[in-house]
Amino acid sequence: MNVSRRAALICAAALAAGLQATPALAADAWPSRPIHFVVPFGPGGANDLLARAAADGASKVLGQPIVVDNKPGAGAVLGTDIVAKAQPDGYTFLISAAGVISNSMIRKVPYKDTDLVPVAMIGLAPSVIIVPANSPYKDLKEFVAASKQGAGLHFSTAGIGSTPHFIEGLLTTRYGAKLDLVPYKSGGESVAAVLGSQVDATSEASIVVLPSVKAGKLKALATTWTKRIAAYPELPTAVEQGFDEVRFAHWAGVHAPAGTPQAILDRMADAVDKAMKDPATVKRVTDMGIEPVGGTRASFVKFVDEERARLGSVVKATGMKDE
Repeated sequence: MNVSRRAALICAAALAAGLQATPALAADAWPSRPIHFVVPFGPGGANDLLARAAADGASKVLGQPIVVDNKPGAGAVLGTDIVAKAQPDGYTFLISAAGVISNSMIRKVPYKDTDLVPVAMIGLAPSVIIVPANSPYKDLKEFVAASKQGAGLHFSTAGIGSTPHFIEGLLTTRYGAKLDLVPYKSGGESVAAVLGSQVDATSEASIVVLPSVKAGKLKALATTWTKRIAAYPELPTAVEQGFDEVRFAHWAGVHAPAGTPQAILDRMADAVDKAMKDPATVKRVTDMGIEPVGGTRASFVKFVDEERARLGSVVKATGMKDE
């Protein structure tokens, strides 16, 4: 072998080795600059508030600032697409929600579900089924029974594929409720319709509706998560009232672009878990009606897989589709 050819082969081997080592080196040095959490909703909602709580706590663990960027639009598709197409370098993460799991089932999206990978669960705001303060129904059982009489009742949602839409879908397909769906553009508009007695009911995140419930402006019929809300323990769950499959919450987790080094994913999951177990953070979010969760990457992957299957069954049963 001549000298020039040998030199070329040595250079090629060195270059290949360097390329293979790049992800490991990047992971070892991570994080060396601010990290971004992209929230695919506007500020002030449960997803945004959970993102900020996680960002504050995780930044202390990781030693770098975490910036929360709100990128609302198209039912969370806009923000999700930004992260799906971001560099998988550990500096851009998505604050995911149920809509991120179900969007591809009900509408065309510019990315593939496999473009994102689950990292960590942050926490959840249990959904609360609410009616006007002067409504005659004292619980969910009475409401569903009344809906089966005559023309039925009106149930507002925050749009096609929103958590309230899934709750309405379950109540109608699994429990025989007769509900006329009234979609609004946002959860705020949907709740306002109940406050103004323009519709009979809706469901929305605990953090959004509990202040009005406690002030007597709305009446709560049930929480739709698996346990009672720490900030409002007198409200029974839908499961307690016989609606075993009505288990929904406005949850928030962390997803990353596919291809992000495993070491980075593990470190971010650990940082979020520690953040959501910090006593100050726990008090901060539970006082607002939010339940901190945290946990391992494996537990969040399992949750996402189960949620995808569960939401998919509702989509199929209801024919849910964004025209």
